[in-house]
Amino acid sequence: MPTKTYHKLVRDRIPEIIEADGKTCICETLSDEDYISLLDQKLNEELAEYQESKSLEELADLLEVMQAVVKARGWTLGELEQVRADKAAKRGGFEKKILLREVKEGC
Repeated sequence: MPTKTYHKLVRDRIPEIIEADGKTCICETLSDEDYISLLDQKLNEELAEYQESKSLEELADLLEVMQAVVKARGWTLGELEQVRADKAAKRGGFEKKILLREVKEGC
């Protein structure tokens, strides 16, 4: 049986899914520092996958990784939502579909 090598952060149940498929896998538990670093890489990976597919499933994966980053960095989802709401109150959201084309200085 061929062996495929990875260096990839995966969801918690992936090892049991692999083993249920009759395969074996070698995994390790990351240090907090390595975990955050790989989460940051995973954000880029999931964003690229969403950009390619534009699927709701890939967007959900991106949200899952974002939630993991929030927790890994010691924040709460409530804090994240509060920062988002504060920014929306001060600067608005994106509902009006505004494209900024140009800004001129003075008169």
